[in-house]
Amino acid sequence: SRMLPLALLALLLGHASCPKTEPLSGSDQEPLFRGADRYDFAIVVPAGGMECFWQFAHQSGNFFFSYEVQRATGIGNNRNILATARDPNGFQLGVSQHVRGQINFLTKETGFYQLCLDNQHNHFGFMQVYLNFGVYYEGFNTENEQLEERKQLNDTLEAIRFSIRKLQIRILHMWRFYNLARMRKGSDFFLQESNYNYVNWWSMAQSCVIVLSGVLQLHFLKRLFNVRSPSRQRC
Repeated sequence: SRMLPLALLALLLGHASCPKTEPLSGSDQEPLFRGADRYDFAIVVPAGGMECFWQFAHQSGNFFFSYEVQRATGIGNNRNILATARDPNGFQLGVSQHVRGQINFLTKETGFYQLCLDNQHNHFGFMQVYLNFGVYYEGFNTENEQLEERKQLNDTLEAIRFSIRKLQIRILHMWRFYNLARMRKGSDFFLQESNYNYVNWWSMAQSCVIVLSGVLQLHFLKRLFNVRSPSRQRC
């Protein structure tokens, strides 16, 4: 009677294993399903701080990483930020230290790739950086291109699937160019807003100085021509 509950418990524990993080295909003959993950957002990097992200990618993928500094605060006018990309083993794959830049590379192994932004040159203000990164997979073999084209001509469904996948790649590149244009637009907006505030405050300060100098000049001129009458009148 005691062996039956123990057997059921062992059976449940055997089936309750941790799920795998990689997507598996339906059968062993079919390859792994490879999705094109991509992200675009803005982040604030604190003064003298660093922000890192990890993006999972399969082998033989096209990894892209674009950034642009939209706004920077602090005493200095240095808007350059250090961007680095590393593979799952920690080896550096690319580095860029500008106001805007791109890091593109091919993924040689499956794992999590690290992307970091370092605001090491600005210790007195934060930076707002717009990011656009992800990975996509072409899925075309140049060696078997002619065989694939013949197969597509004979199989309508394969031709449709090939066209849809090709269209998805084109849409992905259009999306990347759109995000680059949005980066520039956001950066120009913040720059225009900061210049507008700077001009307004500077004009207000100059106006106050001009009014104050006019009042002081009038005051000193009145004192210059002010003749004191004697207390006793002379005969």
